[in-house]
Amino acid sequence: MQVIRGVPERANGPVALTIGNFDGVHLGHQAMLTRLRVAARRLKVPACVMTFEPQPQEFFAPDRAPARLTNLREKLRLLESCSVDRTYVCRFGYDLARQDANAFIEDVLQRGVGVKWLLVGDDFRFGARRGGDYALLAARAAECGYQVESMPSFAVEGVRASSTAVRGALASGELDLAASLLGRTYSIEGRVVRGAARGAKMGFPTANVALHRLRPALAGIFVVEVEGIDATPVQGVASLGMNPTVTDQGRYTLEVFLFDFDRQIYGQRVRILFLKKLRDEAKFASVDALIEQMDQDVKEARSYFENRGAAHQERRDGTGEI
Repeated sequence: MQVIRGVPERANGPVALTIGNFDGVHLGHQAMLTRLRVAARRLKVPACVMTFEPQPQEFFAPDRAPARLTNLREKLRLLESCSVDRTYVCRFGYDLARQDANAFIEDVLQRGVGVKWLLVGDDFRFGARRGGDYALLAARAAECGYQVESMPSFAVEGVRASSTAVRGALASGELDLAASLLGRTYSIEGRVVRGAARGAKMGFPTANVALHRLRPALAGIFVVEVEGIDATPVQGVASLGMNPTVTDQGRYTLEVFLFDFDRQIYGQRVRILFLKKLRDEAKFASVDALIEQMDQDVKEARSYFENRGAAHQERRDGTGEI
């Protein structure tokens, strides 16, 4: 997938385009991307996405902006997995925020990108003071030489697939619901970095994973699998939070205790898959009390994997298939 930072001065050819934050690239987004690819193939043009960094809410009110489901690197990987040909990553700042909706159509969509076919969500707004919408895009389509279509909401078992719904599910520990809205297990990617070695001193050496986001969409203690270390995922327990028992820095950290694993993996890029929430983070009266709880967390996580393996084997024995 080709990634273009910003909008070119002039397009080098027509494209099929959809626009949005695409945070999480959930099933609603995936439905849009499928429709985009179909149109792009029919018109024999690239299937393109335009997204924004930072996201508009992060620019206007960073303290009140919703937690990110995916950082930019994760989002681009997911878009590529959906067979997007090109992504325009537009820096969202004062210039773009003040741009009139008609100027956005003419300068960005028509001249800079060369849009021939455009797909937007049913709640799409753009331009200064959110002055542009689907009606304006449709009114100017013939004049500017593009076709425009609107994508209705996409529901999963009666729940509208949206980044907001995924965040809500993650925040409440409903990881199965989040997975059903995403079409995959929720994960966080990052590089393993050196930490304070507190876990090792307590008998639980952890891999510390750089978060690269203002705050995560979920917090607590989780059963996880880690990809990117071995040929098969490595099982473990993750703590995602502020470690209130041992520090008061007020900064989120992601630490993973890997089962039966003792290699150095500093610098490796890994993906943490969140399978089940065990509990909320808590401040314990002593380090000994924390260690006792960590022992219990590990036991529960190992039991989870044993039960999952037994269910997997039962399905295989019963049908011959998975």
